[in-house]
Amino acid sequence: MSSRREFLQGAAVAAVLLPRTARAQKPRPKLELPIVIATWDYGVALCAAAQGVFGKGGDLLDALERGVNVVEDDPAVHSVGYNGLPNEDGIVQLDASIMDGRTHRAGAVGAIERIKNPISVARKVMDRTEHVLLVGAGANAFAKKLGFKEQELLSPQVKAEWAKARKDKKSFWRDDKHDTVCAIGLDAKRNLATVVSTSGLSGKLSGRLGDSPIIGAGSYCDNDVGGAAATGIGELAIRNAASFAIVERMRAGVSPNRACQEILERIIKKAPYVKTDPDAQLAFIALNKAGVVGGAALRTQKKLFRYAVARGTKIAPALVDVKPLLG
Repeated sequence: MSSRREFLQGAAVAAVLLPRTARAQKPRPKLELPIVIATWDYGVALCAAAQGVFGKGGDLLDALERGVNVVEDDPAVHSVGYNGLPNEDGIVQLDASIMDGRTHRAGAVGAIERIKNPISVARKVMDRTEHVLLVGAGANAFAKKLGFKEQELLSPQVKAEWAKARKDKKSFWRDDKHDTVCAIGLDAKRNLATVVSTSGLSGKLSGRLGDSPIIGAGSYCDNDVGGAAATGIGELAIRNAASFAIVERMRAGVSPNRACQEILERIIKKAPYVKTDPDAQLAFIALNKAGVVGGAALRTQKKLFRYAVARGTKIAPALVDVKPLLG
């Protein structure tokens, strides 16, 4: 009996002396995969469509492409695809890009016209060629060669708005000019990919490219680290290689949320005018290899920047509000 008592006492003392990490640890909750994060309110529809592809055993790139197609096809979204906002000549010129973290390959198109799903053309550039970026007439010729159908992209309503602005000699400039559709995905095998699609700034100069088709500016991913994407004034993202910079901050161990904030702070330091220019908007989303998401925005304009997140294939996507750096 005494030996049993001594054994129990010794075990109790040993338990007290063990380091905290060696004592009973609560198991970490299982990470729900896949994960998709997408910009703005329409990101909910994007994420839901991606979940549908994943739920049927679809690939990461298929899921993200399908999600963006849903937004590109929606005439109520005026910043991408069908019914996107025209340039100063009344023509809708679209930009898009896709990047696959597994291969580190990418595809993009810029200033493509009369093709409502530029993200799908960008994927063909990645899959069918050794190039990364095709623009203008060359992008259109490539798309038509692969069977993409040309169509009118402007609704009568938006066309009338543009015509009135031109008649009144006013710039065609709308409050929803910054709403680029961006998404980042992490599949069940922890592979990453990014997708971006936009009609760019309304009333822009013909041929202007924003950050969306430029890998490292509008989006970037590294399968070892994570991915990032941008929405807002593309010139700000281009000048600072913003998405690449965010991923590199995450590589250094910084959280996705903080990485996005740090790059915005760097941009403010390099371009102080953004503090007082109400049109200078830029926002980011990020997702790391561990499944942690984050985002940041310079300011609130007509609406607060927020993003949608979907975890797994059965839980409905949720919207996350982002507190702006500049109020």
